[in-house]
Amino acid sequence: MSVFDLLSILSGLSLIFMFILNIKPTLTKNFKRHSPPGPRPLPVIGNLHILNLKRPYQTMLKLSQKYGSIFSFNMGPKKVVVLCGYETVKDALVTYSEQFGERAHVPIFEKIFEGKGIVFSHGENWKIIRRFSLTTLRNFGMGKRAIEERIVEECQHLIQVFESHQGKPFETNTIMNASVANIIVSILFGNRFNYQDPQFLRLLHLIGENVRLAGGPSIMLFNMFPVLGFLLQDHKTVLKNRDELFSFIRMTFLNHLQKLDKNDQRSFIDAFLIRQQEEKDKPGDYFNNDNLVALVTNLFTAGTETTASTLRWGILLMMKYPEIQKKVHNEIAKVVGSAQPRIEHRTQMPYTDAVIHEIQRFANILPMSVSRETTKDVIFKNYYIPKGTETIILLTSVLQDQTQWEKPYSFNPQHFLTVEGKFVKRDAFLPFSAGWRMCAGESLAKMELFLFFTSLLQKFIFHPPPGVSNMDLDLTPDIGFTLRPMPHKICALPYS
Repeated sequence: MSVFDLLSILSGLSLIFMFILNIKPTLTKNFKRHSPPGPRPLPVIGNLHILNLKRPYQTMLKLSQKYGSIFSFNMGPKKVVVLCGYETVKDALVTYSEQFGERAHVPIFEKIFEGKGIVFSHGENWKIIRRFSLTTLRNFGMGKRAIEERIVEECQHLIQVFESHQGKPFETNTIMNASVANIIVSILFGNRFNYQDPQFLRLLHLIGENVRLAGGPSIMLFNMFPVLGFLLQDHKTVLKNRDELFSFIRMTFLNHLQKLDKNDQRSFIDAFLIRQQEEKDKPGDYFNNDNLVALVTNLFTAGTETTASTLRWGILLMMKYPEIQKKVHNEIAKVVGSAQPRIEHRTQMPYTDAVIHEIQRFANILPMSVSRETTKDVIFKNYYIPKGTETIILLTSVLQDQTQWEKPYSFNPQHFLTVEGKFVKRDAFLPFSAGWRMCAGESLAKMELFLFFTSLLQKFIFHPPPGVSNMDLDLTPDIGFTLRPMPHKICALPYS
């Protein structure tokens, strides 16, 4: 090779190098322009320094005012994308349902469920188990007359407990959880529990504590920095509670296995075990014991926590706004009288239906939903979001969207009523989410909310304890994965 050839090669390489240096800023600029904007992260901790660990959804809402309906946020070293507002969330969950259809790999839930069950599972496992769950729940009466009878029966048990306090103050957390839980328990296990059953109360405690801790600051830190797990007591408590809960469920399905009769399926667990036997020689191992334990835990928790919390919010709001409570009383008396409220009465009770919907909107039970993950690279609203990006669906921004609700921060049943007083559906009412990962128990929850709420309001007038005025009642939610009311007592006086 001559000197001239070498000089030509070096000259060519120099030109290529200069070209790369010149276009790199342009490429970087274009990439940033097409990636969602967001606050500048710090090394290692990301945006942790500006995050409200107790109420992260409040930080997200504040940031959306600055960066818009799509922005990025660094949870420690991990970048997530946050979607806000009705139009953006609806577009993501419905139009781009497949692209945003995977469940995020959140460390605490991966540790608890290891990708099993229905709520926190992934890929083909989720599709198969969800399909089985929906079919089986329907077979056991979800959304049908059969389950309505069970709910009505449970309402009577709950009313008896309320009556036993004879108008004196009492706390509703445990009893409301127990009563609502008995509906899903009757489907899962084939029986109901007595409210005083120590094993039942223990299970409710384990579930309640884990739901509370999963949304607390300690677990949020674990999700950002899993390596710190050995230092965080709440992380250890969650796993200890899981082990105890899983142990009970394993013992239960072993008992069901001993009495299993293909021609007499008494429960959801029976149906799963029979399907397990049918699938044992087929490829894939979706109907295994670990999936059963995780699935029953998912349904038990989801079928208890959100509905019971919503009902507790309902009673608290009725005490806070006695004029609204009076209108509900009057409508129930006019339509139902002393008869048992039924689902068929709902269309005849537009005001009560509007109140129940507004309770759900205002209660905002799952403000950050359950995180999604993109299944592929996607261009969404002109922003590039890579495959595998954790996506937070900020449901609170939908339920409080100022473009959709006249008074988004106030409790206002008129949101669901026409000027003529007829009930009206609202597109931005998405407490059950939407698309691929929407709540599997929506129809059951709606039936429970209507029957429990109307049955209680038919029998009782709810007041704050003596010495507490309705103006003093605190509507600040408690800290946790779901937004429950702060601990409080109520007085249930007979309505006549």
